[in-house]
Amino acid sequence: MGLLKGGFSFARFHVEDDLPRDFLNSINKQIKACAYRDQQKSTQEKSMGWVSLTDVLDADFKHADYILGDYLIFCLRIDRKLIAPKLLKLKLLEEERRYLAQSGKERIGKQTAAGIKEKVEMEMMSRQDAVPSFYDLLWSLGKNTVYFSSLTDKVADDFAVLFKNSFALNLKRFSPQDKAAQLKGAFESPDSISLIGREFLTWLWYKSEERGGNIALTSGKEVELHFLKRIALEAGEGEYAQGVVCSGLHAELKEGKEALRQGKKVKEAGIRLIHDKNEWEFIFKADTFDIQSLKLPVTQPPENPQDKEGNLLERIYLIEAAVKIIDDLFDAFLKVRPADRWKEELKKISRWLEN
Repeated sequence: MGLLKGGFSFARFHVEDDLPRDFLNSINKQIKACAYRDQQKSTQEKSMGWVSLTDVLDADFKHADYILGDYLIFCLRIDRKLIAPKLLKLKLLEEERRYLAQSGKERIGKQTAAGIKEKVEMEMMSRQDAVPSFYDLLWSLGKNTVYFSSLTDKVADDFAVLFKNSFALNLKRFSPQDKAAQLKGAFESPDSISLIGREFLTWLWYKSEERGGNIALTSGKEVELHFLKRIALEAGEGEYAQGVVCSGLHAELKEGKEALRQGKKVKEAGIRLIHDKNEWEFIFKADTFDIQSLKLPVTQPPENPQDKEGNLLERIYLIEAAVKIIDDLFDAFLKVRPADRWKEELKKISRWLEN
C-alpha cells in the first residue's frame, strides 16, 4: 500500500504488448472477470484477484473508480492460508491413532497414510481463516508502465500471471541491465553489465560529493542528491557475496568508503533528492531500481480537501517525477560508462576515495 498516502514502495514493469483499440471499452469486463472472490471456506492455500484501491472490500467495482485520467489504479488482493507445521503434525497423529483404533490394524500402509494426510490438510484448510495482503497498482497507459507496490519476487510473479490472465498483456520487470546492454561495445565483459546498477549507485555516491550534491543531468538541468542513513555494499554474488552495511550521518560513512577501496560496490542506499523546490527521500535498490518507502515532497494543502482525485493525481505526478530523475541520472551515468571515458571517471573516483 502507499499510493493513497504515506510512503510508497514499488517495482516497475513495462507492458510489452500494444493495447487493443477498444481497450478502455473492455477494461471493466476484464477487471471484473479476475476480481477477488471470497474463498474463506475453500481448501486452497492461496487465492487472489483485483479489488478497488479506494475500498478494498469492493471487488465488484461498483463505482468503476479505477480510471483516473491516463492512469488505471486498483489493488491486488492475495489471501493465504498457512497451517503451522507443529499443529499439522499433532492433528495428523490424532487422525492416525483414530484410524488404527477403528480399523483394528497395527500399522498404516504408505498409501493410506498419504490419504490420511491429505484429508487432515483439507479439513484444516477449510476451517483456517485466510490472511489477506493488498498491493497497489498504478498503470500509466501513456508510458506503458506499471508501478506495483511489492518488491518481493514471488508476489511479483503472481501479479504478472494474473495481469496476463486479465488483460492478455505481458509484463517485463524493469532491469537496468536491459538498458545498459543497448550500448554495444561499452562493457568489458558480461559481468560488467550484470553489476551495472551497483556501478551506477557507487558512481552516484561519488557524484553526490563532487560538487556538494549537485549533479548535472543530460537535459542540462541539475538535481541535488545526498546519500543518507544507510548504505549497503557488496562484492560478489550469491553464496560467495561479502557485504557490509554502514549507518550514520553522511559525513561519518568512512567504513563505506573503505569497503569501496576493497572492491565492493553499493547495492542499496538511502537517498535524498531535491529538484525544483521538491524533496524526496527513499531507499534505492541498485540491482532492480526498485524504490522503497518513497517519502513525497510536502505540498500545499489542497483548496478542496474533498477532491480526492486531484490529490491522488498530484501524488502520482510526484512519484513519476522522482522516477524520471533517477532515469535521467542513469542516462548521465551511461554517457560516461563507455570504456574510453570510464577510465577517466575511475581515476576521479579513486582520487575521491583518497580524501
